[in-house]
Amino acid sequence: MAGFQSRGWAVELIVCDNNSTDKTAQLARDAGARVVFEPINQIARARNCGAAAATGDWLLFIDADSKPGVELFSDVAAQIESSQCLAGGSTVKLDGNYFWANRGIALWNCISRTLSWMAGSFIFCEAAAFKKVGGFSNELFASEELDLSKRLKQLAVDSRKRIVILDQHPLLTSARKIHLYTFREHAWFLTRTVLTWGGTLNRRESCPTWYDGRR
Repeated sequence: MAGFQSRGWAVELIVCDNNSTDKTAQLARDAGARVVFEPINQIARARNCGAAAATGDWLLFIDADSKPGVELFSDVAAQIESSQCLAGGSTVKLDGNYFWANRGIALWNCISRTLSWMAGSFIFCEAAAFKKVGGFSNELFASEELDLSKRLKQLAVDSRKRIVILDQHPLLTSARKIHLYTFREHAWFLTRTVLTWGGTLNRRESCPTWYDGRR
């Protein structure tokens, strides 16, 4: 968080414990974080729980298996200082060299920049804007970040501000799902999602990649 602190900004670190079964909560407390608890296993609810506990003017959501650098935080700070940005995200890269996965990530980064869709692993936005659009949808068990992106994009248009996807210092994120799930499993989920017009996203049992507990 030195990218913020170097500007004299006050920051707070909040970790949402969403029924973890390891020492996540204690490790977070030992590192100086404020730990909040969300009893229902759902990504959207966990993020909303953390946001509800935050007191700052801006919110920054980061997945626990990602590693943002100080340069990325400085890029975020520059956007905040511009007063023209309502929200934003970052392009991403995997912590490893995986031929097909890296090409999939490259495709996502292109889509993200073109459509101003924010990857859930790294989202920043005005706290007031987040509250105005109602936060993440508790109806979705996956792709909640795309739903939020669409609502924030409309608010940005109304506010004459913009959604920014940073690409100078991509977020390094874990490739663990590449190891834990086969290509066939990923492809089957995408196929079912398309065939059901997103219906799989409304059911926890239909989103195993996020909720089946495989580690």
